Amino acid sequence: MLNKLEQYYYEAKGNKWYGYFAVFCRLSLAIAWVISGLIKIKGERFAAGLSHNHPLGQYFDALLNTGYYYTFIGVSQVIVAILLLIPRTALLGALSSFPIILNICVLTYALRFEGTRAATFMLLANSFLLCWDYNRLKSILPFKQVKITANPTVEKQLDNKFPFLFFGGVVATLATVVFFNNVIYDIRPGNEPAECWNGCPGNSNPKACEAFCDCIHNQGKPLSKCLADYEKAKASGKTANMRTTPNK
Repeated sequence: MLNKLEQYYYEAKGNKWYGYFAVFCRLSLAIAWVISGLIKIKGERFAAGLSHNHPLGQYFDALLNTGYYYTFIGVSQVIVAILLLIPRTALLGALSSFPIILNICVLTYALRFEGTRAATFMLLANSFLLCWDYNRLKSILPFKQVKITANPTVEKQLDNKFPFLFFGGVVATLATVVFFNNVIYDIRPGNEPAECWNGCPGNSNPKACEAFCDCIHNQGKPLSKCLADYEKAKASGKTANMRTTPNK
């Protein structure tokens, strides 16, 4: 199994389209880190349009008030971006970037942020870059090394065949992430108060949804508290409906 994966890996390394995709991932991540880092270096609040009472908005407000630590984060992100842009240091950039984006991804899911899709896309791109440099990382991986009969380092002309199956899988993966993010949560705070309230008419319990939005955006209570109250309101609403529904 591992031998087949390595064979596929070296075939991919010899295909120019995989190389183009690796460059695209590097550039995309670098641009994202530069934008995020410069905002912090300038001392501005990240995601300025996010409600201050939003759970993640409260986090960003607190982070903004950490002084030079906030600047340090921004400088670190810009350095990671520079490492990603330079081919010789791209692997170091991917290694440095991975724990950062993993932390951000977990944070956005935990707080039900609308930007979970973008964070997930970045995490997937970073993971691909680490896989792309597997030949440089495999010596530290905790499994038996497979002996390659052919020398993968021998330079040869790159294959021009377009990998339809791979890029089809990329599109399918992105579509799955979008779909998953649309159904994973029964309710989200929304980036702005209006966004939260606008989702209530389509909720199974509009009144419980409105109370949740008020709890988050007007009262500024913790997400866990508002979610607990929301679930209680939903449960009491179902109980009330069962009592008022006549027996047939």
